[in-house]
Amino acid sequence: MRVRPYLADALFALHVVEDRSVPTMAVDAYWRVYVSPAFVALLPVEELAGVWVHEVSHLLRDHHGRGERHAREHEAYGPGERLRQNIAADFEINDDIYGDGLPRPAGAAMPGMLGLSGGLLMEEYLRTSSLSGAADLAWLDCGGGADGHARPWERGPDGAHGLSRQQRDAVRFRVAEAIRGRPGTAPQGWRRWAEQAFHPPQPWRQLLGAAVRSAVSTPGTGGDHTYRRPSRRSAGVPGVVLPSLRRTPPRVHVVIDTSGSVSDAELGSALLEVAAISRAVGGRRDLVSVISCDAAAGIAVPVCRAEGIELVGGGGTDLRSGFARALRSHHRPDVIVAFTDGQTPWPSAPPPCRTVVGLFRRPAPADDEEDPFHVPAPPAWARVVTIG
Repeated sequence: MRVRPYLADALFALHVVEDRSVPTMAVDAYWRVYVSPAFVALLPVEELAGVWVHEVSHLLRDHHGRGERHAREHEAYGPGERLRQNIAADFEINDDIYGDGLPRPAGAAMPGMLGLSGGLLMEEYLRTSSLSGAADLAWLDCGGGADGHARPWERGPDGAHGLSRQQRDAVRFRVAEAIRGRPGTAPQGWRRWAEQAFHPPQPWRQLLGAAVRSAVSTPGTGGDHTYRRPSRRSAGVPGVVLPSLRRTPPRVHVVIDTSGSVSDAELGSALLEVAAISRAVGGRRDLVSVISCDAAAGIAVPVCRAEGIELVGGGGTDLRSGFARALRSHHRPDVIVAFTDGQTPWPSAPPPCRTVVGLFRRPAPADDEEDPFHVPAPPAWARVVTIG
């Protein structure tokens, strides 16, 4: 508690279960810690504190859920695979939780034992190493909370003193907030976990689809008034005929950055999204047009088959011409979708329609505007989705 105050909520959330069949100390997914009385009696209090923090780290970092996903994806089951996952999970947390008042217990599994680098995740250790040289760690067993494989001594979801999913998430949230509140006191691994625990990377295809659907369904998009069917409110105003609002399918113009800095694979992704956009507007391909744009914009090409669209470019980048071309079209768009790597100047004023930007992932841009590698940030009036 004195040396790791940000873990306080998690340490007190554990429920201790004495069990002589447990080799040392182990946790299950429901925040019970099973302890061997003989093991506890052998360790000094300071080392026991290190083991306690180690076990709670498995639960905070969701090694149970991550281990189950790894086993399903790779069909990796059995005692040997359980040990590999347990070792990889230990490598993830042991390389930075000790020191600064918390002594490392004797025999703790460290990446350097197999000549591996520290600072990696459990999945990275499993992917890059067979972990076959860890024969000395065959005794290791941190329980189902470390790898997702249930043990005979565990009480399961219906046993006493287990935490529900909501309670477990609440504990993780409080610990993450404690780390973010005092970022200078936690190691880099914990700070990375706190930043990502409740802000995981989002699937960009779902986000982009949601952004486009939101844009095309916004009130006023594709809407017009008509007297063909008078409004029902006319009955409340005798002698006056009020028009009704008619929904028309929205028109979408897609501006694709075809400059030399955009790869063929990224252009292919953009064309796949054009087909998805045509489905988002009800399958009306005549309502979707594509504009190739590097330093100058090409003509707006209606979508017949997305794979048949010819993307012309390869020079510099100036999407302002692409936006201008879209707005000068015979049928003005209700939505503009731009696919770009962001290395472009942007229009100084927002267009009179909803805008979605699919931004191809790039390294962090330079902050200095005079730097030749500076990338202008997309404007605030655009809905931005990072692709990749």
